Amino acid sequence: MRVASPWRSAARTETGKVRARNEDAFLDCPQHGLWVVADGMGGHQGGDIASQLIVASLAELPTQDDFDERLKSLRQCLHWLNRRLGRELTITAGHHDSIMGSTVVVLLLEGNRAACIWAGDSRCYLWRGQRLYQLSKDHSLQQQLIDEQHMSVEDAHAHPAAHALTRAVGAADQLTLEVLELEVYPDDAFLLCSDGLYNGLSTDALGKALSLTAPHFALERLFDGALRGSARDNLTAVVIRQ
Repeated sequence: MRVASPWRSAARTETGKVRARNEDAFLDCPQHGLWVVADGMGGHQGGDIASQLIVASLAELPTQDDFDERLKSLRQCLHWLNRRLGRELTITAGHHDSIMGSTVVVLLLEGNRAACIWAGDSRCYLWRGQRLYQLSKDHSLQQQLIDEQHMSVEDAHAHPAAHALTRAVGAADQLTLEVLELEVYPDDAFLLCSDGLYNGLSTDALGKALSLTAPHFALERLFDGALRGSARDNLTAVVIRQ
């Protein structure tokens, strides 16, 4: 007997107004407590292949294991994908000097336990008690300049390579994933999104959208706002709430 999921979610992706193709991908699987956003590395050979492979591979993982086993399986799968993207696919594509890679952000929920796993600058946000919290921390040059050079957000953002990634699946021989585990409270809402989505919206706009009780209304508000702007990148978001 299948037990109904306590979570409701909605997901959407758009190419945006400038890019010729969409290199983002998502997984929206409330019945298994699993959601993913992957953003293929823009301009690189096969960014869309990388993001779609990540989503498809994570969707196939067994779901009957307990939370800790599932978290372990997710991490192992991403490390395997890093090796596969870094070697086999790049060579198969005939571009030995190119990178086939993607950011990834994963949310796993079961009971009152949550885990966020990520590499790159796709983000996970939590809306709790009328406040917005950014759970993930970008693996980007901009964030590195802020952390290590103590630059202001404005100065780091102005750096010509601010959006360069310092971690991504398929970008280096060794993948270092970041994992954050937390306890889930009643009325929590989560947002997974690519940088194209959050770069086009203020934190205030993100919070106002997540305050809406139905995930599909929140999603509509997010995309209406982002598509009113320049939408220079692909846009992807998944909204999850009890």
